[in-house]
Amino acid sequence: MSRQRKGLPISGWVILDKPLGMTSTQAVGAVRRLTGAAKAGHGGTLDPLASGVLPIALGEATKTVAYAMGAAKVYRFMAQWGAATSTDDAEGEVVAQSENRPSEAAIRALLPQFSGEILQRPPAFSALKVDGRRAYALARQGEVVDLAPRPVRIDRFKLLDMPASDQALFEVACGKGTYIRALARDLGEALGCFGHVVMLRRTRVGRFSAETAFSLDSLGELCQKDAASEYLLPIETALDDIPALVVTGPQAERLRHGQSIRVICTGLPLPPEGELLVKADGKAVGIGQRVADEVRPVRLFNQ
Repeated sequence: MSRQRKGLPISGWVILDKPLGMTSTQAVGAVRRLTGAAKAGHGGTLDPLASGVLPIALGEATKTVAYAMGAAKVYRFMAQWGAATSTDDAEGEVVAQSENRPSEAAIRALLPQFSGEILQRPPAFSALKVDGRRAYALARQGEVVDLAPRPVRIDRFKLLDMPASDQALFEVACGKGTYIRALARDLGEALGCFGHVVMLRRTRVGRFSAETAFSLDSLGELCQKDAASEYLLPIETALDDIPALVVTGPQAERLRHGQSIRVICTGLPLPPEGELLVKADGKAVGIGQRVADEVRPVRLFNQ
């Protein structure tokens, strides 16, 4: 018999404004303790030296984590010119230096080369696995980590400010798997001046934004008031990018029992074939897969 997980059966999304110096795993643990939730996970890692939007899934919402991780993201970061570091951020050791400082015109001229679909070599200090081990663990042991470039998508790369000759502030909108540290590193190399990240803040993950994120302190106050309705978003919030299908109560029950259902056009257009969010009586039933006139259950929510 499986052990019952301790905690409350709370399900939904909490949007945390992660503070500096805290790992994403530590942030999940803090939110779980504050809310008392039995189960929690995050929708996209943020480095300890980064702040900003960290979507945290509680309970049944953990079944939709992959959708948050795959959502488009927006970051702001400050690049420091003149030095490359082992970690591509301010935490690492300086491994190369340059006296060159790029002009605003030179930076703007290069940005189109880093937009659209590009190949990016992930940082050696990353959570990617090499022969079953995390790359950062190997790098910390002094081993040479050479990760292969992989395709990433940059939707927007904008220079916002140049507060000093050796610093530049950027905003980036990008797809899944993009490393901002690698972006700063590669841009610095292309400019002939080297570069690394000294400030990084994530402002958006899909529909989750910094404007609606809670600090740990504000979340703690709401939890003490037992005001879950003020901070908890519905499970399906992370599923905005997939079409929805409303079914009847009996159809929902069939899906919950692992059975497929038939959908018939009754004048309203049916959602396209493929993955969709199934709803009944105003609640999310789960994720289904539509092929022709049949919908089969893929992942169901217990609520």
